[in-house]
Amino acid sequence: MTELEREIAEQPAVIDRLVSTQRDHARQIAEAIRAFDPAYVLIAARGTSDNAARYAQYAFAIHTGLLVALATPSVHTLYDSPPRMSRALVIGVSQSGQPEDVRQVIADARAQGALTLTITNDPESPLARAADWHIPLNAGKEKSVAATKTYTAELTAFALLAAALADDAEMWAALENLPAWAQTTLDHAASTSQWGQRYRYMERYAVIGRGYNYCTAFEISLKVKELCYISAEGYSEADFRHGPIATILPGFPVLVVAPAGRTFEQQRDLLVKLNERGAECLAVSNDSSLAALTQRVLPIPADVPEWLSPILSVMPGQVFAMNLAMMKGLPVDQPRGLTKVTNTV
Repeated sequence: MTELEREIAEQPAVIDRLVSTQRDHARQIAEAIRAFDPAYVLIAARGTSDNAARYAQYAFAIHTGLLVALATPSVHTLYDSPPRMSRALVIGVSQSGQPEDVRQVIADARAQGALTLTITNDPESPLARAADWHIPLNAGKEKSVAATKTYTAELTAFALLAAALADDAEMWAALENLPAWAQTTLDHAASTSQWGQRYRYMERYAVIGRGYNYCTAFEISLKVKELCYISAEGYSEADFRHGPIATILPGFPVLVVAPAGRTFEQQRDLLVKLNERGAECLAVSNDSSLAALTQRVLPIPADVPEWLSPILSVMPGQVFAMNLAMMKGLPVDQPRGLTKVTNTV
C-alpha cells in the first residue's frame, strides 16, 4: 500500500479525532471572536489550504454572517505594504505551518491589533506560534506529497468554528456523524479502480462546483494536476457558463460536484447542457437521478447536509486521481517536481 492510499483511508479517523478533541477548543475560540467582534475575516493560505479557505468563505458567511476575504501574501512580503487589518479576524492556514508569506500576514495583523488564529498540522511550526489562537489538526504525519487527510481536516476545523460561532445544535449533531459518512464515502469510492481505466489517456479535464463545493472543484482539479500531470481546471458553475463552456467538444471529460442542496438544480441543468455538447460527464452526488446524465455517479451519503458535503465530496476525487496515476504508472507518493513543504515568501 502506498502512503497516499494509507492517508486517504485514515481520513474518517482523523476527522473523528479532530471533532472530539477540538470541539471545546473551537467554542473557546468562538467566544474570543464574539468578544472581539471583527468587521470581517481575512484568511491567508497557499495551494490546498487556499481551497480550504474558499470553503470558509461560504461556511462563515452563511452561518455566521461574517464577510470572508482571501489575503494577498505578496503584498506583505514582496511589496512590504500590509493593508489595515486592525478590525479583522485574520486566519493563517497551512498543513506544515512553514510558509513565510502566510506567517508574515499573521505577524503583521497581530502587530496591528487584529485577532489572529492559525490552523496547522504542526503545533510547533512558525505559523502556529505566530497567532493568538491555534487549532492543531492532529492528523498525524502526512508523508505523501499530495495533501489529502490534512485538507479534509482543515475543512473540518473550519466547520467546527462555524458550528461554534453559530451555536447551532443541529450543526454539532451533524459533525458527530461526519466520521461515519466519511467511511461510507470511501467504501463507495473503492470501485474507482474498476472503471477508471476509461480515463487513462485523457489530456484535459474540468471540474465544476458551486457554493460550498466551489472549493471542491479547485481541490479535485489540483489533485489531478499533481498526481496525473493532466491539465485540469476547477470552475464555478456560474463562471463556467460565462465563457469556458465554449471549450466543450464531444468526449471532453467533466466532473460535476452536485450534492443535494441549493446548488443542485443549477448543476443538473449544466449537466443537461454538457450532454447536449457531447461531453463525457461524471458526477459526485447523493442524488441518483444524475445517473441518466452521466457515465457514473460517485456517491456520497444521502443524508449529509450541504454545508458538510465538501469534506466528503472531495474524497471520490482523491481516489480517482490516485487510481488514475497508478494506472499511468506514476509515482503517487512523490510526484515529479514537487516537495511536501513549499516555503513561499
